[in-house]
Amino acid sequence: MTASHLAWLICLIATAGVILRPLRWPEAVWACGGAALIVLLGLLPIPAALHAIGEGTDVYLFLIGMMLLSEIARREGLFDWIAAYAVNHAHGSTTRLFVLVYMLGVGVTALLSNDATAVVMTPAVFAVARKANAPALPLLLICALVANAASFVLPISNPANLVLYGNHMPPLGAWLRSFALPSLLSIAATFALLWLTQRRHLGGRCNQALQIPPLSTHGRIALASIVVTALVLLAVSALDMRLGLPTAILGVLTLLIVCAQQRSAPWPVLRDISWSVLPLVAGLFVLVQVLDHTGVIHTLASWLVTQTQANAPRAAAFAAAAIGLGSNAINNLPAGLIASSSLTQAHSPSAVVDAVLIAVDLGPNLSVTGSLATILWRGALRREGMSVSFWQFFKVGLAVMPPALLLAVGARLWLGQF
Repeated sequence: MTASHLAWLICLIATAGVILRPLRWPEAVWACGGAALIVLLGLLPIPAALHAIGEGTDVYLFLIGMMLLSEIARREGLFDWIAAYAVNHAHGSTTRLFVLVYMLGVGVTALLSNDATAVVMTPAVFAVARKANAPALPLLLICALVANAASFVLPISNPANLVLYGNHMPPLGAWLRSFALPSLLSIAATFALLWLTQRRHLGGRCNQALQIPPLSTHGRIALASIVVTALVLLAVSALDMRLGLPTAILGVLTLLIVCAQQRSAPWPVLRDISWSVLPLVAGLFVLVQVLDHTGVIHTLASWLVTQTQANAPRAAAFAAAAIGLGSNAINNLPAGLIASSSLTQAHSPSAVVDAVLIAVDLGPNLSVTGSLATILWRGALRREGMSVSFWQFFKVGLAVMPPALLLAVGARLWLGQF
């Protein structure tokens, strides 16, 4: 076995471990274990591995800030407060409740990222379904599917967007010109198709006039911080600046303000955050770097160049289909890293890059292991004592994802003609 083949085998095993979690070991153990083994065996030089880890700095900072904001909001009851309002505005209709939860999911995803939707909204929606005596699964599926369907509304809506574009994130104006219509179609199609698959559960009545829990002063601080963060990130994106550091600063400031108001230590908040996400991302960056080191990405880039020169729209459509399906096989974070390196080396036009981004974000709606958000969503369900099997999710994803991806990518390619 050659060194390249051994490196590919380790990457395959590590990625499978991230997706399947054998022995119930955390995803980060498999990603970091594979990365460490590659370095120890000399398959990737230590400087190259450190460089790969450093490439993820903006993503780490972005995740730190978002996790801090999300955990503070959860602890202070902000999302439970919002969800209770949604139940009461449903006026006893499970269909109306479905619509309201979906709209809330779109807003949280667009302004706080898809991981916040998966991690923070899931327990809140589970509690709402229980209090409203409404079917839980249709509402919980919203948390998973809208987290990906709305994750290219803004650059801040998905950490995978930072991964794919790296240091070349389009300014906000250019982003909206490219993705406003595809996002609208993705959100609308996902809603319509998800409702069709779940409509038999949504014909009854649910409880109403729930008591709305009072929002504490610290909850109001959390709400204000989220609004300020969203506005700051929109401004930073419009100025074509990197998003990670402002997000981390605002998250830390919010934590310090809340702790100062409560006269408490920050450790309980920090303890409840899923910090293992950071080494998971770092390990995946190293695994992708070894693929670049062994020539896989160069081969993909050469193929992209050839196909784009022959027919750019066809190349964009084929690349989007491949990455959309591939994200479910290897998870969209490593798929996005591979795509980013390949597109950069191929100097692909914006239409091709944008089509691939849509596929990286939306493609994972096919399976429960397709994205970090859906993996986190499944973990949140387990903590609530509920389980959704791979095949149970796949049957819904198969009905929802392909038409939504076709519409969104088709709209982006249509926009590219003007």
